[in-house]
Amino acid sequence: MKRDENPGQPVELRISGDGSHTLFVQGLNEHYHSTFGAINESRHIFIEAGLNYIAQKSDRINILEIGFGTGLNALLTYIEAEKNCLKIDYSAIELFPLEEVIYSKLNYTELIQFQNINKIFLQLHQSTWEQRILLSDHFSLRKMKVSLQDYLPEKQYFNLIYFDAFGPDVQPDMWTLDIFRKMATCLIQGGVMVTYSTKGIVKRNLKEAGFIIEKLPGPVGKREILRGLLS
Repeated sequence: MKRDENPGQPVELRISGDGSHTLFVQGLNEHYHSTFGAINESRHIFIEAGLNYIAQKSDRINILEIGFGTGLNALLTYIEAEKNCLKIDYSAIELFPLEEVIYSKLNYTELIQFQNINKIFLQLHQSTWEQRILLSDHFSLRKMKVSLQDYLPEKQYFNLIYFDAFGPDVQPDMWTLDIFRKMATCLIQGGVMVTYSTKGIVKRNLKEAGFIIEKLPGPVGKREILRGLLS
């Protein structure tokens, strides 16, 4: 889970159930990732239910992440691109990027085995904002420092959206019908949005925005997640 408004409180490193770090925001009483396992959650929702699903149809995939946050979703996506020769154009919005004193302490690269993984993780965070950066032949990154409300996405460009904002109880303005309509306009036909939240308001707004909703088994500690298909 990521911020799209300044919580006004420092973040605190915490160890989740699979040994990987999550961040706790005192001002919101919320975590960036599941306390049951940050890496496990990210892989289950965004890689398995999102990227792997889309990769069955195409090996060229444009991804939008709502909240860059810890960079974990981007890191796991980079690895999949390299392993499976996927051509991924990755865009992410984040209004309040983490400072180096925080992201340099995250332990993901200690738990994930991959060539030059620590270097790539730092590049994800340190790459220039508002510019598209080529991290490899398979993966490009563009980070935008903007709120979701002010973000103007390219229309019918993305195949996949990782929707990983703080929950609707904490940030209800991130889960409105207007926001999901915006998400629908930037997806190609047959595009997909995946998210961890299965709240009734989320399902209703997604359906009204034109998504076909599919409930899928969730990761450890969560019964279900949502995948929305734009028909």
